Amino acid sequence: MAKRGISLFFILIFSSVILYGQEIVTAGRFLEMVSETYAGIRDYEANIVIRSGNTDMTGIVSNLQPSFLRIDFSRPAEQVIVFNGETLTVYLPEFRAVLNQSISRSRMSTSTGAGLASAQGLTLLRNNYVTSFLTGPNPEPLDANSAEMVVKLRLTRRYTSEGFREIILSINPETNLIRRIEGRTIADGDVRFDFSNIRINLGIPEQRFIYDTPASANMYNNFMFRDLD
Repeated sequence: MAKRGISLFFILIFSSVILYGQEIVTAGRFLEMVSETYAGIRDYEANIVIRSGNTDMTGIVSNLQPSFLRIDFSRPAEQVIVFNGETLTVYLPEFRAVLNQSISRSRMSTSTGAGLASAQGLTLLRNNYVTSFLTGPNPEPLDANSAEMVVKLRLTRRYTSEGFREIILSINPETNLIRRIEGRTIADGDVRFDFSNIRINLGIPEQRFIYDTPASANMYNNFMFRDLD
């Protein structure tokens, strides 16, 4: 009986050491790990699909630290969104219109959902949203019948000034890269950003984010709001 008691004692001690050595990953810690991954990425390109209501837009997104962003759309064809660190430019070929907006880097990440998939965007999310697991810490299918597994985080805004009431992040658990962003806007609209075929650290130059405005296009400045720092 004494030997059995001693053996049980050592089993309990050994088990407690194992549990103590394992990090319990909370939703907040998991989002921090994702943010750390993006902090180590200088640049990336990916295929992107943006769904708003019943409308799908597809293209290639390019991102360069700290805040350069460009989306070249194939649908709508020739449409472009570019942020060069100071100015957000949107080219709408259907209307031959170029929309320019002077914009702060922090506001940029909340003005375009694609900007959330960056080190700066994730820092803003961690500061301005409360993080929890959508259903739990274990990977689950991206969609109901999907074989692709992701970890899903629910982010609920802390402040009413945030552009999204709620954000769902679907994250590849092997790479810690964002696969999908789903947001509910302040007008209760739903928008979704899907990222696939992500290529990192390609050596993208800053010149990639200089947009040559078509000569025949009409220019509209500060179309979103007045200049804000």
